[in-house]
This record gives sequence, structure tokens and C-alpha cells, in this order.
Amino acid sequence: MDVKDVPNWLLSLDVEDIEFVKNFIMNSGSLKEIAKVYDVSYPTVRIRLDRLIQKIQLSNAVENEDFVKFIKSLSIDDRVSVEDAKLIIEKYKKERNEK
Repeated sequence: MDVKDVPNWLLSLDVEDIEFVKNFIMNSGSLKEIAKVYDVSYPTVRIRLDRLIQKIQLSNAVENEDFVKFIKSLSIDDRVSVEDAKLIIEKYKKERNEK
């Protein structure tokens, strides 16, 4: 799979979030099993999952904005590196959330 084919919501996640998703899948979506893996309570896992869901929803909403589409197109055309595009979009999201 080429990096341009990776869903943007996945690219917006940090390493810890991706690891959580991997563990979630490997444990068949059982929050009880995830709680055991992380040695935390079920409600703690539920909160983390809810926050992850919100992060993905926000990423999907921001993805459709013209500025983000423009930065992504620059990356696809190799005018901006994927890493730089991610940094620019992340900064944009952060400033957008602060307003």
C-alpha cells in the first residue's frame, strides 16, 4: 500500500493511538481484554476509546476542508514531503481548535 492510499484519519493518529487500535483488533474488540493488556479499569479503556473516536471524527471533519485538501494535493504531487504535510495539517488543526 502506498502512503497516499493510507486513510487520513489513520495518518492523524499518534503512535500510542495506533498501538491501541492494533491491540483492540488483536483482542477482538473486547474492552475487558484491553483493560487487562493495559492493566487499567474497564471505564479507563472506555474513556480512551471515546477520545479516540472523537479524534477520528474531528480528523474526518477537517479532512474535507479546502486548506487540508490543498496541502494533501501538494504532498501527493511531491511538492511537500508527507512529513511536512502532516506537520502543517496538525498545526492547522491545533490553531483551528483553539479558536
